[in-house]
Amino acid sequence: MAELIILGASNAVSTPESENTHLAVCAGERVILVDCGPNPLTRLERAGLDFNAVSDLILTHFHPDHAGGLPLFLMDMWLLGRKSPLVIHGLSYTLDRAEQMMGLFGWEEWPNFFPVEFRHVPEQEMNLLLETPELRIFSSPVEHLLPNIGLRFEFKPENQSAAYSCDTQPCPAVIRLARGVDTLLHEASGPFQGHTSAAQAGEVAAEAGAKTLYLVHHPTGRFLQGNPAGEARKTFPGPVILAQDMMRIMF
Repeated sequence: MAELIILGASNAVSTPESENTHLAVCAGERVILVDCGPNPLTRLERAGLDFNAVSDLILTHFHPDHAGGLPLFLMDMWLLGRKSPLVIHGLSYTLDRAEQMMGLFGWEEWPNFFPVEFRHVPEQEMNLLLETPELRIFSSPVEHLLPNIGLRFEFKPENQSAAYSCDTQPCPAVIRLARGVDTLLHEASGPFQGHTSAAQAGEVAAEAGAKTLYLVHHPTGRFLQGNPAGEARKTFPGPVILAQDMMRIMF
């Protein structure tokens, strides 16, 4: 059985109730981390996941709430004795900056550091980013303030699928990426440039033919106003869930 865990559900402004949006995808023996919030190690521990099981990290884009925790994550795993390799996937724009950021911390001089491979993702739709016996992950560029990718997860034994819009304004690429998925996780920051409102997320889910919609990357805590799930239900006929930290979606 595969599982997607919402390690954080908040938009760029986290709160005591909710961390910045990032995910863990568990399929077979592998754990794939999607984005790197402020301290993913503690989130993984809270979710009952061993950091040594994280085989891959996908950085969707180079904004601080999605990539800013990378130095601490890598350093903590090294200090705790990790030996197994880690593959970090992302667009060249993202990975070039991630390597520069790590270079500022002088990580080349950290002794006995575990192997890290930066694997550059082409900026094309429905690119096969990763395939394992249990899972296929596809990436597509989405429309944000800088180069960014959304993701599609196809769980093979379960014959089920999920998509994650990441940060984006409504765009046809997300609709194609999410076509017919069982679960769509779509951002709901608001109707701003490079972002999407809850009602617009409902429209995207309806046009894609998704079965269930989870709203992520939304205002949380004292910043949450109105009823985002209710707004999305006006435009999407299926179930709508306002995502919360540590929600687990089974496939």
